[in-house]
Amino acid sequence: MQRKEEQVEMNDLVQLVARAEKLIGRLELLLPRPVEAPDWSAAAAFLWRRRNGHASLVPVRRPHEIRLKDLRDVDEQKARIDMNTRQFLAGRRANNVLLTGARGTGKSSLVKALLNAYAARGLRLIEVDRDDLMDLPEIIEMVQGRPERFILFCDDLSFEDAEPAYKALKSVLDGSVAAVPDNVLIYATSNRRHLMPEYHDENRQATHVDGEIHPGEAVEEKISLSERFGLWISFYPFSQDEYLEIVAYWLKSFGLSRKAIDEARQEALQWALMRGSRSGRVAWQFARDWAGRIEAGSGQ
Repeated sequence: MQRKEEQVEMNDLVQLVARAEKLIGRLELLLPRPVEAPDWSAAAAFLWRRRNGHASLVPVRRPHEIRLKDLRDVDEQKARIDMNTRQFLAGRRANNVLLTGARGTGKSSLVKALLNAYAARGLRLIEVDRDDLMDLPEIIEMVQGRPERFILFCDDLSFEDAEPAYKALKSVLDGSVAAVPDNVLIYATSNRRHLMPEYHDENRQATHVDGEIHPGEAVEEKISLSERFGLWISFYPFSQDEYLEIVAYWLKSFGLSRKAIDEARQEALQWALMRGSRSGRVAWQFARDWAGRIEAGSGQ
């Protein structure tokens, strides 16, 4: 009888150990692991992704193929960021860049076009979501010392008050004891000039001293992040003529004749009116729709 009881206890112990090992295995899956460096030759663009506590750099096999010449009526903005990027590639001093302004005017497309223009010269792009900005130090440590030149790209960036990601980006830009290596720059786009919401009540905190206006602490805090970007590039809504020029450019690139492009003018204006915007994005979307309809009508 005693031996039988000992056997039962032994079986229970074995089952308990097996359950404990399974539990430990599940816990190990949840614990953060060091990020493995990707095959840098696999792509020119990478996405930083954190899922279930695990981060990785995912190669972008088919990046957006937009070219610098495809971006119309933003020549000044294009020239400024292009010069900054070429300085960066040449190993000279260059600035982090904040692109702000009207939606659909080419802010994100301009950064993607730079990658296509200079990937052969060693430019690499790592896109980082706002929620993952806390990982910036880890990303920077991974690329430090590599021969490539890396742009950390934060698209459509905006913050609410006191977000941890806000402080993380602020620290990396200019507030950390550790310096950012010279092969890394941060390019960010936003519809907000200062990246955070601005409230009317904050203007009341401003003080007047000897005829000068001194912003309140809340405004100073919001400005302090955008000021850490050395280069500000602003984008503005397009005029009707600029919008139609962009429409014509894309329709021509899609193979339409001059006559077909002229016939699309009124439809393009109606399209913009329905969308409530005359942006480059809306022009491109209309051109795709119109070209598709022409192809369907011709039986292509």
